Amino acid sequence: MNDSLAAFGEFLLRLHSNHGKRFQQTDGYTAYYAGAEANVCVLLARLGMKVEYVSRVPDNDLAAAGLQQLRGHGVGTKHIVHGGSKLGLYFTEAGNQIRPTRVIYDRTGSSFAELQSGDINWNDVLEEQQYFHWSGVAAALSESAANVCKEAIEAARKKGITISADFNYRATLWKYGKEPKEVMPALLEHSQIAVADLDAVKICYGIETDPKLSLEERFQQVHLSLKPHMPQLKTLGMSFRKPGGIYCAALAHEDKYYYAEGFTLHNITDQIGTGDAFTAGILYGLMNKYPPQDIINFATACGALKQSIPGDWAVITKKEIEEMMSSGVSGRVTR
Repeated sequence: MNDSLAAFGEFLLRLHSNHGKRFQQTDGYTAYYAGAEANVCVLLARLGMKVEYVSRVPDNDLAAAGLQQLRGHGVGTKHIVHGGSKLGLYFTEAGNQIRPTRVIYDRTGSSFAELQSGDINWNDVLEEQQYFHWSGVAAALSESAANVCKEAIEAARKKGITISADFNYRATLWKYGKEPKEVMPALLEHSQIAVADLDAVKICYGIETDPKLSLEERFQQVHLSLKPHMPQLKTLGMSFRKPGGIYCAALAHEDKYYYAEGFTLHNITDQIGTGDAFTAGILYGLMNKYPPQDIINFATACGALKQSIPGDWAVITKKEIEEMMSSGVSGRVTR
């Protein structure tokens, strides 16, 4: 029987400004469903893994339509609870090679942000799971949501479930009077698997790296510095963007280092969700017991392919990922 994973986080509706227009120009928005952990679930489910998504959403048609889309990709939704009146929203304005993509969040007072300890029966949720995944976004939204993260992690520890965490720092979300460094270390301490970037590690732990070194060397510095804080950590992944449009990545697995040269991406459709596709690729590789080099190659191809797709979800297949790994970026027509 395949390993099964439960992921916990806020389900969102994303409204993306049409035709590359700025917020102050736009004449309309295209809607996508989203959420860091939901994004991970969608790709894992599309790759054939058994996944359950756990969240709290309002009992209305906007949420129901999104949950139907999740189920359409194969994601389990039986542990989602209903309550509150607002689905979290965020708005995006496309960037380009001159200016960055912009994000405006509207998540205060959402169903998920108002989640309370005891609202989710973690004993039931985690009954048949081998993996539990969460991210820093879930802990950023409110103190009560961070407490529910703690509840889930403690339940997973008691059951001996492998815990996966994405640091996922979002500066504009931490508004409830606590800094990430006050909340995240205690939650991350029990993770066996983690995905992070250099900025998030600095924010959560104050860990600095030498900017004169290569990104790969800085990754090694981060890994060694994190180990005393995260004693259970077996696997750490990190993706990078280098000048010239190069998307590449690094993996530390059982104290050995592996690197993916990555791909040169000239035409990016949508960067949002890239890190979640990368995370899903690492989890897929671990759950299927891939060799470490294959894990990081697979995850990097997942992240690269996601950038060719509008919306937050990596609507891709295993065959496409494997073709990307073997042949690289392709502009050909598949007939």
